[in-house]
Amino acid sequence: MVPIKGLKNLGGCMSIINEVKKVVTPVDFSDNSKLIAESSAYFAGKLGASMELVFVVQNFEDYSGFFVPQMSLPTFEEELLHGAEAKMESFCGELAEFSAKAGVKELNFKVLQGDVAEQIVDYAATIKADLIIMGTHGYKGLEKIMFGSVADKVVRSAGCPVLTINPYTCCK
Repeated sequence: MVPIKGLKNLGGCMSIINEVKKVVTPVDFSDNSKLIAESSAYFAGKLGASMELVFVVQNFEDYSGFFVPQMSLPTFEEELLHGAEAKMESFCGELAEFSAKAGVKELNFKVLQGDVAEQIVDYAATIKADLIIMGTHGYKGLEKIMFGSVADKVVRSAGCPVLTINPYTCCK
């Protein structure tokens, strides 16, 4: 393969996109999540791909320097994981009919824990995803100011293409 000027070699992958079989779509249960998930299902269906919905429970370690009340953090994080699993199962169930009609081959979900952007990128690499489709806007406020844009971090570090959707300027 002859390198093309300006084309980066990311993890040994320096080629065109031939086939998209797996699409990863992060959700955060914000108001935009359904719109992003349905848009992703549309793309995945058109491409004949499976779709993996991902939710990441952020570690409390990320809030170091802030007051965190004394409580059993392992127990609390475990409860958050169980709650997120239930929410993802419900969310995936609500999306199942739309996804099937759109032509999505298979719809799965995964709940992860850690740094949101890192977990999305790592999970996509682990399952050998061909494409990540995600929103540019989720929850805002203090979290965005503290941690920056998750979409920006994913775009900069993913080993596969990333399609970002601005829910405020499209799809409405």
